[in-house]
Amino acid sequence: MTGMGDMTDMIERRGFRIYPGLLGRDAQQAVVTRLRECLAQAPLYRPVTPRGREMSVRMSSAGRFGWVTDRRGYRYEPRHPSGVDWPPIPPEIMEIWNTVSGCDRAPECCLINWYGEGARMGLHQDKDEADFGQPVVSVSLGDDGLFRMGNTERGGSTESIWLHSGDVVVMDGEARLRHHGVDRIRFGSSTLLPQGGRINLTLRVVT
Repeated sequence: MTGMGDMTDMIERRGFRIYPGLLGRDAQQAVVTRLRECLAQAPLYRPVTPRGREMSVRMSSAGRFGWVTDRRGYRYEPRHPSGVDWPPIPPEIMEIWNTVSGCDRAPECCLINWYGEGARMGLHQDKDEADFGQPVVSVSLGDDGLFRMGNTERGGSTESIWLHSGDVVVMDGEARLRHHGVDRIRFGSSTLLPQGGRINLTLRVVT
């Protein structure tokens, strides 16, 4: 994919490997174009937690599975809540995984989270997968997001860093089960998405 940057600028925080600006503008736009095609098949929807609380992000997925949450709990499902199949993960996104993951397995889910003005994501662990030895790769597109990194157990000190459009984060090793979240976004800080907002892609091996 054209527009992939240099990996030597990687920084590490609490085991999270952060690749600032790995995706240049052309690469970001190519991914957004593909995402529009995915969302035409499996539209964004507003999920609720098992307790019935509506989340502030809207979400969808691509791949063999999609991550969902509703009154029945957190889980992976083979179809969108509307009943349609999830679209395949676009090759441009697969290339990001192949570049940074160090994993010989392909991701089975690309979770698509869209953050509008005021949206956030509380501290949580990615732990609905079968094998925690497989990495999680996160891609930021659009507005800046304040990414908070915590610990494997709840509580204790945390550390935060602003993620910008084109940044990629890899969670493996000691970071794989660390709590993490997005405290807020700087709405309108990027021109990538015409209406503003932030897209976060999370690539995971599910089975």
